[in-house]
Amino acid sequence: MGKLLIVGSVAFDDIETPFGKSDKILGGAGTFIGLAASQFKVQSSVVSVVGEDFPQSYLDIFTDHKIDISGIDIVKGGKTFYWKGKYHNDLNSRDTLITELNTMADFNPVVPNNFKDADVVMLGNLHPNIQLGVIDQMEKRPKLIIADTMNFWMNNTWDELMEVVKRIDVITINDEEARQMTNEYSLVKAAAKIQEMGPKYVVIKKGEHGALLFHKEHIFFAPALPLEEVFDPTGAGDTFAGGFAGHLAETKNISFESMKNAIIHGSNLASFCVERFGTERMINLERQEVDSRLLQFKELTQFNIELT
Repeated sequence: MGKLLIVGSVAFDDIETPFGKSDKILGGAGTFIGLAASQFKVQSSVVSVVGEDFPQSYLDIFTDHKIDISGIDIVKGGKTFYWKGKYHNDLNSRDTLITELNTMADFNPVVPNNFKDADVVMLGNLHPNIQLGVIDQMEKRPKLIIADTMNFWMNNTWDELMEVVKRIDVITINDEEARQMTNEYSLVKAAAKIQEMGPKYVVIKKGEHGALLFHKEHIFFAPALPLEEVFDPTGAGDTFAGGFAGHLAETKNISFESMKNAIIHGSNLASFCVERFGTERMINLERQEVDSRLLQFKELTQFNIELT
């Protein structure tokens, strides 16, 4: 069984969409990644920090999904990272109303000893120095290091971000960030430039329009599954990353062909995430549902063609 180390935020989220509101529900990148990865046969650990206000019932959600929480630091007297946002009617854009870093402001991750030999490391969207600190704690070079990032780090910590990019195997970013990172509008050109910076593989997330995987001259596209209802897109990108990393950790196969399957698994799980508020859908997700929807993905993308 493969080992997967996940480093990312564990948080409280307040979310408002055209379909309703939530109140201080469980959120954070590390949470969504961990719950998605729990759908695979992997040993996983989430490294994060929370405050004393973080309820035991939320910690139990991790352990109920066989996620190791020895790397989640509970700061006595501290308050947990809190985010409040409101989505517009099209759900493609949102306004951040409140961000309180709280304990995340001084986050200094400590990798549990029994995960310092993890096969796959998934670095959530964090300060590049935190991501570098995790890489430096590994006893040996993992088979695969995946990192997520965003335009904030490009604008404010470019040099540190480039140090991370040199040391990872896969970067996951959205199309806007890929263009900003390279000053290239063409995503094909942008991915080629990013590979020159270090990562062998580039995953460009396009939200409701799917995801692209680039490796050398190879390109693979996975659509997003058309859904009847989208309740809340919060965490969909992190759920995608968790499915991607979970599949690769389970198979221990990091070939381009395996990554194509990982992209589909990630897209599949993200399609569940958006059906309820926050982590609600992922917490109760059954394997049978996952497998059934994978068949829908296969039917969506499979076709026969005769060339004359």
